[in-house]
Amino acid sequence: MKVIFLTIFLFMRANAGPADLSPILDHYYELKDALVAGDAAAASSAAGDMLKAINGVDMKSMAAADHTAFMALENKLAFDARHISESKNINHQREHFVSLSANLFKLAKQVRLSPKPIYEDYCPMKKAYWLSGDSAIRNPYFGSTMATCGKITTTIQP
Repeated sequence: MKVIFLTIFLFMRANAGPADLSPILDHYYELKDALVAGDAAAASSAAGDMLKAINGVDMKSMAAADHTAFMALENKLAFDARHISESKNINHQREHFVSLSANLFKLAKQVRLSPKPIYEDYCPMKKAYWLSGDSAIRNPYFGSTMATCGKITTTIQP
């Protein structure tokens, strides 16, 4: 009997629909925009919303491959989102944003996060990457002092 239930569970997981992880990316973009604006309070709030989205993912409805990809990065994403949400120091937030961006990019390469292209941008001054939903460069690492510093390095097509 256990074998039958396990078989049914695995079949349902393998045939589950795509994961709806888009709220995570949406809150990430809000966080990025707050860092571009140099608004630590808005960055903290967006990171808190991102953390809620990460913790609220319904993994039972995810396809097996999406589940595996998300599980591998869930704790790392949550760690950085939590640190950013708990900080009011823009420089500390930007430091955690580096690893948050790297881990979200890893997830975006494996799981469809958006029906639109996702751009990976690079700041040569910071030697760090970030994700964007548009091709315009808006650097979150230096705010208004170097708002257009950077270039697109990768585009993930839907």
